[in-house]
Amino acid sequence: MLKIYNIKDKQEYLKEVAELTQKEWGKQIDSPLEYTVKINKKIAKIIQNFDNPLYCKLVLLDDSTLIGFISIFPTDGEERKDLSPWYATMFVKESYRGNGFSKILHNAILEEAKKRGIHKLYLKTTLNNYYEKFGAIFLENLKNGEKLYYFSLQNVKNDNR
Repeated sequence: MLKIYNIKDKQEYLKEVAELTQKEWGKQIDSPLEYTVKINKKIAKIIQNFDNPLYCKLVLLDDSTLIGFISIFPTDGEERKDLSPWYATMFVKESYRGNGFSKILHNAILEEAKKRGIHKLYLKTTLNNYYEKFGAIFLENLKNGEKLYYFSLQNVKNDNR
């Protein structure tokens, strides 16, 4: 059965999430020791932010199998430190893609943001014509080649169609 959880309540998935995050967005690390240190730092950072209202990591599980995850971060990169909070790390395992799981994660993170009193979430991406289908509004092109969008939580459509 599919269900969304805050990783705070499913800490047994911390290592898997950290490893998938490193694989998807991190630099290539050849040293096993350096890799272990990096993963442990990612796990510690998640735990340190459990009570931060501008940080959240949700996991989508099918019974006990991790399907994907999504986050809210207080900051995301160096480009626009003046903006907060950020919609980040939407990830669905490759074998589960194309089944609407990203929409489930998207809706869940917007609902979580609303519960936390967040009215706008920022997003940066290199993807073209992906987040627009979720209601993302283009703001500007960033100097690093990414595009900056935002979600206005007062106006966003939140359905499971």
